[in-house]
Amino acid sequence: GQTVSDIISSGIIPGGLEIMPDIISSGIIPGGMEIMDNFSINAVEDIVKTNLYPRNAAAVLLIELDGLEVEVDRNKQRIKEICEKNGAIEITTASEPEKRIKLWKGRKAAFAAAGNVSKNYYVQDGVIPRTKMAYVLGKIEGISQKYGYRIANVFHAGDGNLHPLILYNDGVEGALETVEEIGGEILKICVEVGGSLSGEHGIGSDKKCYMPLMFNETDLETMQWVRSVFNPKGLANPEKIFPIPRTCGESANVQQVKQFNGAEVF
Repeated sequence: GQTVSDIISSGIIPGGLEIMPDIISSGIIPGGMEIMDNFSINAVEDIVKTNLYPRNAAAVLLIELDGLEVEVDRNKQRIKEICEKNGAIEITTASEPEKRIKLWKGRKAAFAAAGNVSKNYYVQDGVIPRTKMAYVLGKIEGISQKYGYRIANVFHAGDGNLHPLILYNDGVEGALETVEEIGGEILKICVEVGGSLSGEHGIGSDKKCYMPLMFNETDLETMQWVRSVFNPKGLANPEKIFPIPRTCGESANVQQVKQFNGAEVF
């Protein structure tokens, strides 16, 4: 049969985030599930003007389906029922290529739209279980209120990969240090609920201080021994991933670069 694609756009009410785990637990595996919160919806509509996103929704969920036409039609109907059960305020389907392109154009413009609103933004990249999404987003909102910094939430809902954008002005003294602290609080919450420090962007220099949240000293030392087999002089991408005293003095578990003295490497 013919393979088709379809997109369902669902406006979500506060507390309606159970849609994602409900869809997966029903046995449907969408090609993609993306979420933008209310701030991002309005920022996107201001510049892209899709006229397809409900500006009054707490968030919008994009669900992409692909496969045989009969399968897509069946899954689309089931997903609509799940969205309605969870209080969706508006459900839009986009079988037409032009409509799908507009919906994806809006999602892909989310970061640029945030930049249109704020002079600077700092993006994090944590992962959480889908079942913890509502809880974690509530915590992020609490952090936003605590520090007085707007946090826009745009993320890959299908795998729980969060990309909170912390908006700030680098002309304000101490703002960058504050948003880095905010990012750290968000990562700690991700780990606490059974998630991870990174889903896509890696650890690098930015998140190495938080590695002890997930790994004990023995874990980190073992990783360094393995790495040193391939990088004995520490020349390849140095001072990344592993916390070291120079940049992570506040960490209780800092790791020195390890040298491998085992069998000869050929």
